Amino acid sequence: MVFALAGNQNSGKTTLFNALTGSNQHVGNFPGVTVDQKTGEIRGVKDAQVVDLPGIYSIRPYTQEEIVSRDFILNGKPDGIINIVDATNIERNLYLTLQLLELRIPMVVALNMMDEVRENGGSVDVQLMSRQLGVPVVPIAASKNEGVSELVGQAMNAVKRRVLPAVQDFCPDGAVHRCIHAVAHVIEDHARAVGVSPRFCATKLIEGDRSFAELLELDQNELELIEHSVLEMESETGFDRNEALADMRYTFIEGVVAASVVKCCESKEHKRSVRIDKILTGKYTALPVFFGVMFLVFWLTFNVIGSTLSDLLTGGIDALTALVDRGLTAYGINPVVKSLVVNGVFAGVGSVLSFLPIVVTLFFFLSILEDTGYMARVAFVMDRLLRKIGLSGRSFVPMLIGFGCSVPAIMATRTLASDRDRKMTILLTPFMSCSAKIPIYAVFCAAFFARYQALVMIGLYAAGVVFGVLVALLLKGTAFRGEPVPFVMELPNYRMPSPKNVLLLLWEKAKDFLERAFTIILLASVVIWFLQTFDTRLNVVTESANSLLALVGRLIAPIFLPMGFADWRVATSLISGFVAKEAVVSTLSVLMGTGIAQLHLVLTNLFTPLSAVSFLLFTLLYTPCVAAIATVRKELRSGIATFGVVVMQCAIAWVVAFAAYQIGGLF
Repeated sequence: MVFALAGNQNSGKTTLFNALTGSNQHVGNFPGVTVDQKTGEIRGVKDAQVVDLPGIYSIRPYTQEEIVSRDFILNGKPDGIINIVDATNIERNLYLTLQLLELRIPMVVALNMMDEVRENGGSVDVQLMSRQLGVPVVPIAASKNEGVSELVGQAMNAVKRRVLPAVQDFCPDGAVHRCIHAVAHVIEDHARAVGVSPRFCATKLIEGDRSFAELLELDQNELELIEHSVLEMESETGFDRNEALADMRYTFIEGVVAASVVKCCESKEHKRSVRIDKILTGKYTALPVFFGVMFLVFWLTFNVIGSTLSDLLTGGIDALTALVDRGLTAYGINPVVKSLVVNGVFAGVGSVLSFLPIVVTLFFFLSILEDTGYMARVAFVMDRLLRKIGLSGRSFVPMLIGFGCSVPAIMATRTLASDRDRKMTILLTPFMSCSAKIPIYAVFCAAFFARYQALVMIGLYAAGVVFGVLVALLLKGTAFRGEPVPFVMELPNYRMPSPKNVLLLLWEKAKDFLERAFTIILLASVVIWFLQTFDTRLNVVTESANSLLALVGRLIAPIFLPMGFADWRVATSLISGFVAKEAVVSTLSVLMGTGIAQLHLVLTNLFTPLSAVSFLLFTLLYTPCVAAIATVRKELRSGIATFGVVVMQCAIAWVVAFAAYQIGGLF
């Protein structure tokens, strides 16, 4: 059996999904956290699974998430629907519920956050609401696992007995009622043929959803009959088609709420949030607070906590490397094999692993900001600024995720309603410096800017944003003319971060980092070692300058001469960065024949402080890794457009690095 889990954003849907399945799904506290469908087996139930659909407010084909949810329900044919409703915002949440009821699929309503309702003096007559909606209504508190087992029992019972919603008409009479029934009568045979409820199809056609006219294969005569019924309804009600349907639904919802809900007082969480927002979203205080918070996060990550833990881990890796080196020497193993283990695997993978504490520390702070609800405020605050470059505040969420990894950030653009905004955000997201570049920044800062590491780090992240803004302004006036869509975003109450959610996110990021280190980085390190160790006749070289790698590196090194770093080893490291940005450091470590602790000392032989700045700017801006490029290709559905993105970023990186080196040389 397959259940679709559907509900509004911020209704606790992903929390309920975790409670139902035991899945380690990350729970965010800002809209748009769930982009893809996620499936899990329901705990304690044999052969039953639930699909976590993107959070939506209605089944309308406006946004990608609404399309994903609608298509799964219509084409995936789930056996039942679990509709989660935020009990503190019942009126708004029930709008989606009424649309789901029209599908005529076994359904149960999960009335979530009932603990907050009770704490603030409210109550819900669950039995009465169940009779009014015609489906089982189960009060739950998903975050505390209250009522979840009863919810599963009711859902299983509804599916096994094939209990369909008892209430279908939300208006007993009137123009809207007559219009819906007239259209349903016209299309009834077509709807039965495709296995979709005639009433649901009727409301979609009244709303003007052309995809349903194509799905039902209606002829011109039937389309004219439907349009005639709609025009009669509009004339009689004085509303347009969408207003008339919305008025019908909200009139029914108001009756349900008036009869079965005792509204709670304003919660202490909301009062507290309003007081905090006077500062965090204030006209003059919002941006200074945001930049102050980000500075504190970077300072603690790169100068205090993360760097200290990274130094300890680096010492441990170097000690282990030395121990393995001595052990292999004492064993008398073949020198080539020893070189592979010590100079290939340990130097390459070890150099990347040493930055794991920095990455985990950064995401620790970001997850706390996300879980408290602050990230939603940041998107709200940034809306005014982003509109000046042709985007809405909603685009800030994918860009913010881009500071962690470009792949999920690019996928998160599916939450944007406008195709123009989505494509433009995809092009700009790679300019946000991902966490994979942290090892590069950390090594070069330690080598050339030891006293100002935090400032240089912030400068690099800010530079990425600045160049993204400049490109956005260029695109706004050329390829992406037009205005961004109106911005509507829910600001959740501030809440204490959940230790479980924070730990789950840290584990996900650490696991992802380790998987990359022991797969892509390991493979890249071995390939680099092989090319560095052998010449064109596969003889072991005494100097890496005579190796296969040097031959390849010298061919492309002249490209980087105007930027101040024409050494073949530097050019080679940038090529490996196409595979994974962490591989830049591991490649340099392998080629220089040194551990990560000494790498920053050796780099002073290859770079000056000025050429180091040029190199950092180039790595900041040039094309993202192969995985991110593949994701861009998937989202844009165009190989040519993806190639254009890669060329554009490489060209911008070259020009900026060239300008920085040449202008810096004048001073």
